[in-house]
Amino acid sequence: MKFESEVVHAGDRKRVPGQMVPSTTPIHLGTTYFYDSAATLDRVLGDEEDGFCYSRYANPTNVALEELCTTLERGHGALATASGMAAIQIAFQAALIDRRHAVLASNSVYGATIGLLDQIFSPFEVQIAYVDICDIAAVEKAIRNQPPGCIFLESISNPLLRVGDMKKLAALAQSAGAALVVDNTFATPMLVRPLELGANIVVHSATKYLAGHGDVLGGVIVADQAHHQSIRMLSRIAGPVLGPFESYLTMRGIKTLALRYGRQCQNAFRLAEWLPAHPKVERVYYCSDPHHPDVLNIKQSFAPGLFGAILSFEIKDAIRDTVLRFMDRLKMVVPGTSLGDVHTLLLYPVMASHRDVSPKMRERMGIRENLVRVAAGIEAAEDIMADLDQALRSV
Repeated sequence: MKFESEVVHAGDRKRVPGQMVPSTTPIHLGTTYFYDSAATLDRVLGDEEDGFCYSRYANPTNVALEELCTTLERGHGALATASGMAAIQIAFQAALIDRRHAVLASNSVYGATIGLLDQIFSPFEVQIAYVDICDIAAVEKAIRNQPPGCIFLESISNPLLRVGDMKKLAALAQSAGAALVVDNTFATPMLVRPLELGANIVVHSATKYLAGHGDVLGGVIVADQAHHQSIRMLSRIAGPVLGPFESYLTMRGIKTLALRYGRQCQNAFRLAEWLPAHPKVERVYYCSDPHHPDVLNIKQSFAPGLFGAILSFEIKDAIRDTVLRFMDRLKMVVPGTSLGDVHTLLLYPVMASHRDVSPKMRERMGIRENLVRVAAGIEAAEDIMADLDQALRSV
């Protein structure tokens, strides 16, 4: 099946001979399961037979979502987690469990991911290093200086939209005996599938494009065969699992992913064409830019004709107070802290996604005080433009 059909059908409608088949996966709220035979329960608990015993280990609604995400990302197996950050934490632990306790991470990632590495993993003597992940020579040098157990990047970086060469990075990771972990939240499997490019583990904040309606907090990990069992083992012990109701909502959201994300990409493209000529805009960051520093990586990795639904731009001569006034003047665009909803969201990285990153590190990352990030929604592009225009002209 093509992607547009997989999002609708994968994971749903499991047939059991002689039993009715619900057209949509039900919400299974039971936490404990038993069988006619205690011996069967024993085999299920021992992973010797498929089945359910306790919802921290597996839940039928969660499994349906996990099967769907496994199909979309072309992985071996998946885990639905309580948040995107829980997914990243488990992914790092699975990558490092039998490897050198060292992470080589992109120096352009979500602020909370930096906090996770520096404040959670580093105190447990995990060596953390950052590198320009788009500079292959710099990555090679960093690997020689401190061989990593895990290399980490975002498929599209937050918020300046850099795109690394995942095929080359996967080859470098393999040569170094490291696992390549990719956060694919911004791109979604509709735009790029990192596992097909050689990554070992892919993570998503399901809160964003997968669920897609601003009403679910969740995460997803999709892994290759070598890492799937470690992820499930860590989940059984630590228990960062997604609730069945949230799994149901996420699965329902994914059914319209192809429609939503396609429209959002179109709207972002139109905004990126319009904004550079605006008198109050200094610079626009978007993956369709023919002068994008990673244009070759974009061409070889992205689905044809799609460039993502996120763009960022700098407001000319703006300081923090100017940006806050601009946000206050928005009438339709939502000045919120997330992305991927059906409505357009505008985020101020200095205030939100990279708030806890030091000003000096933000400067090194290229995140200036006048930068804002837009996650295009599915509204009429003309209405998004009109709202941004009136807000920009009023400050």
